[in-house]
Amino acid sequence: MSRKPIIGVMGPGDEANPELMRLAEELGRQIARAGWITLSGGRKSGVMDAVNRGAKSAGGLTVGILPTSERDKISTYVDIPIVTDMGNARNNINVLSSDVVIACGIGRGTASEVALALKSNKRVVLLAASEAAEAFFKEIGGALISVADSPLAAIKLCEEFLRAP
Repeated sequence: MSRKPIIGVMGPGDEANPELMRLAEELGRQIARAGWITLSGGRKSGVMDAVNRGAKSAGGLTVGILPTSERDKISTYVDIPIVTDMGNARNNINVLSSDVVIACGIGRGTASEVALALKSNKRVVLLAASEAAEAFFKEIGGALISVADSPLAAIKLCEEFLRAP
């Protein structure tokens, strides 16, 4: 791949717990250290804010695809905000713009992004998903779904997917 890979990190916003926030921040750091671009939903909430904070702390480039036109909702850690005012329809942009999607936790919005990724034949890594979510997405996604038990394991899977033809 001649351009920098874009890793989409999707996860709960306001519903994210402290453990998901910690995982997302470390994931952002690891994406930046790999030299990749971090893409998220761009809001200053939950996994979105944490992954961008982590990426920025390691000198990474961050892109946020915003569901609204409210600029006060943009994470301060987003370098390139894409203001869509499209609501949840922006989830398709998140997925189609990503080379690999990592779901850090699962909420309703994240589940829709995973489903859209599968429909687009994108590789998806599940991090900190429930056993029920893992089983469901493996059933409908087959080989497109992988499960990681840590941010570093998620990065190793992304490396593998990005090398594949």
